[in-house]
Amino acid sequence: MSTPSSSAPGLAHTAVVFDLDGTLVDSEPNYFEAGRQLLAAQGVPDFTWQEHETYVGISTAETLAIWREKYALSTPLEALLAEKNRLYLELAAAETHAYPQMRAFVELLHAQGVPMAVASGSSRAAITAILRGTGLDALLTTLVSAEEVPQGKPEPDVFLEAARRLGVAPADCVVLEDAAPGAVAAHKAGMGCIAIPYVAATADDPAFATAGLVFPGGQREFTAKAAYDWLRAARVAS
Repeated sequence: MSTPSSSAPGLAHTAVVFDLDGTLVDSEPNYFEAGRQLLAAQGVPDFTWQEHETYVGISTAETLAIWREKYALSTPLEALLAEKNRLYLELAAAETHAYPQMRAFVELLHAQGVPMAVASGSSRAAITAILRGTGLDALLTTLVSAEEVPQGKPEPDVFLEAARRLGVAPADCVVLEDAAPGAVAAHKAGMGCIAIPYVAATADDPAFATAGLVFPGGQREFTAKAAYDWLRAARVAS
């Protein structure tokens, strides 16, 4: 498979892989509410946002596996997963917003011919629905769900599969991530990383130290121009 190239100076043989939740779109409130409703129906009340934050960056299936053990749930994992996805898709269809500067970054890369993919711990159905709802599906057509690979983040499987589908070498990829497990996965995959921590308190997590560029203030600090300028400079240097 041939390696796609970009028309942008300094970005030839560069691809960009986006995490979805908390990176491209502000979907974590919907995931929290879907999880809260699911646990309440399972007899586990008072699930808090602070508890939810500890699962940011972990795939839905792996989160539910943890919950089954932690809360001694008897419902099969497959049934929990189906219900969580149903609740989430219902909420996501009502309202999910792409971060404005992330949208601008995607549009800028697309205009320059940079190959892009989305690699997420969410279900394929959720990824597709969110991208369609935000209009980003026209620009981001290569998608990988953790459902489609052996292991989710912090293992590198979703990112390596994204590189394979794009037809590029892992070393030619740069990942955008908001969570420590994703930054670890990018590093394991041998990819560069731009980190935009969703949870401010995690900005000093050692996992983000492997990222080439970190926006400690998360989406409040991220700009398409800063990310693009760094990407060009970093790829020229490499």
